[in-house]
Amino acid sequence: MPLDTLTTAETPEGIALALRPAGVVPRFLAYGVDFLIRAAIWIAASVVLAQLGRFGSGLGLVIAFALEWFYPVVFELMLAGATPGKRALGLRVTMDSGLPVTPAASLLRNLLRAADFLPLGYGFGVIAMLWRADFKRIGDLAAGTLVVHLQRPRLHGALPAVDPAPPLRALTLPEQAAVIAWAGRSTRLTEARLGELALLAAPVTGYRGNSPKTAATKLAGVAQWLLGHREGKS
Repeated sequence: MPLDTLTTAETPEGIALALRPAGVVPRFLAYGVDFLIRAAIWIAASVVLAQLGRFGSGLGLVIAFALEWFYPVVFELMLAGATPGKRALGLRVTMDSGLPVTPAASLLRNLLRAADFLPLGYGFGVIAMLWRADFKRIGDLAAGTLVVHLQRPRLHGALPAVDPAPPLRALTLPEQAAVIAWAGRSTRLTEARLGELALLAAPVTGYRGNSPKTAATKLAGVAQWLLGHREGKS
């Protein structure tokens, strides 16, 4: 099984995102950084609370509970899906779709760390991550989340390189803007979505077939023409 793999997530708008799941080592290092931060907070709080006697001891238990179970949830929701440890290692938590993690998903994936920890030292969690190409632990499987490397999304789909062609009829300004906007989004859309939208422009391109790829090629020619590229390829 490869240590670094890519997984593709498609948003409801048809935008395809190529995400690189984080493996065991970077996630373990991120956990170590967060553990040191939580330990530092706990030690500082203990020094102060020691002056409060039994009340301080009780309050210390509350702080320890919050650090263990809500520290990751708070940071994942406030800092774009990443605790300080994850940010230091260039990681973030997202939904399977590549969208930002939701409060319910973040809470669920962190509460299920108790299951991942069994039988000792995140045993089940490590086994689950090594078993899957997307390195999901039990909490991620239940919550529908993914820990990925922070990177500029790799986007799919591209405007075909074709000769410019005039539209079948004169276009209004809103229609021209729509065609140009389609061309501008071509690198952010899947080929299927790009072609699906191009099929709707049959009155502009004159294409009456059912091939999304051909429709996209025809509309790309119109877009080139509208953008002022009136000469063919040399």
